[in-house]
Amino acid sequence: MAMELTPLDPNMLSTAAQRALGPGPGRMMASRGMMPLPPGDQVAVLYNLHLDSDAMIAASARSTASGLPEKLLAGTLADPTLDPRILHFFGERSYDKVAVFDAIALNPSVADATLAMLASKGDARAVDQIAQNEQRLLRHPEIIGAMYMNRKARMSTIDRVIELAVRNQVRVPGLACWDEVARALSGGSSSANEDELFAEVADALSVGDDAAITKGDTERDLTDEEEAEKLALAKKAEEKKIPFNMLSVPAKIRVATLGDAYARSLAIRDPVKIVSMAAIKSPGLSDMEAAVYARNQALAEEIIRYIASRREWTKMYGVRVSLCRNPKTPIAESSRLLPLLRQKDLVNLSKSRGIPSAVVAQARKLLSQRSGGDGKK
Repeated sequence: MAMELTPLDPNMLSTAAQRALGPGPGRMMASRGMMPLPPGDQVAVLYNLHLDSDAMIAASARSTASGLPEKLLAGTLADPTLDPRILHFFGERSYDKVAVFDAIALNPSVADATLAMLASKGDARAVDQIAQNEQRLLRHPEIIGAMYMNRKARMSTIDRVIELAVRNQVRVPGLACWDEVARALSGGSSSANEDELFAEVADALSVGDDAAITKGDTERDLTDEEEAEKLALAKKAEEKKIPFNMLSVPAKIRVATLGDAYARSLAIRDPVKIVSMAAIKSPGLSDMEAAVYARNQALAEEIIRYIASRREWTKMYGVRVSLCRNPKTPIAESSRLLPLLRQKDLVNLSKSRGIPSAVVAQARKLLSQRSGGDGKK
């Protein structure tokens, strides 16, 4: 859950801070850091002013907050009596300043949501530091999810926090592939070599614009030529000789989750089923990719079954047709989708020899029932 940044109660602030927040020109001066205030009062005043109804004052406060000296800010934010909202506000702006990050992350008053935010943005060192607070990770597993989705986090660190969650029977929300991640747990942390290999593969799989694969009209059936073209484009990753197969299963799953269409094209064909399932569950997977994979008879039955179970995909006409043409689609799902197909597609299915006879029979029955119709549903 995101941190809600609401104004601080002025009555809880010092007299000097209340005066800076009062009506008059002093508010603009305070937003520029020009009011003589103790550091603790200054960060509280800047926090409140960034929420000011005057857009110029709010913008000035945000700019000043981002430009405060690192050493001064770190010393101020280490105060355990500071309001958690102040820590979150400055964390969003200064997470890349080592001293400031450490002050916020180690402050006992920091909110769980703030640590999750920092875990999603910090570098490998920052994520490692957050990972040491096991009590926080178990209390707010969203922090683990944020770490997992941060490409800069070391694979060895991710293995360690996943093992912690599984050992304590804590499910990490927000990770569609959590079941696969948990099942892939090997019981040991990755080596430094695995960290380097994961970083290499993750960087290499960002081979450029993947729109040629992810974009297209999913409201019509793909032709064989269009499908072949997209599958050929997906093989660009193989041409780069990326050592995907050298990764451990947990690392493959993470690449499938974080990577682009090229990464998913490798992972979805992996012989280890939990890797291919992680690819189809990737949050970045596009509707067009789902349509292409729905036609692919070489994929595991679990992949096709998963596509057929997703209503957000089966509402697209191209996906419906592809699933009905794929013999690996469960008959129950094909039977549900057949009445939604157009006449010409039912005709093709009624003559097909590559799909289950029950699907062919239902297609013929629907054609008979529609006899004399306009040919569309």
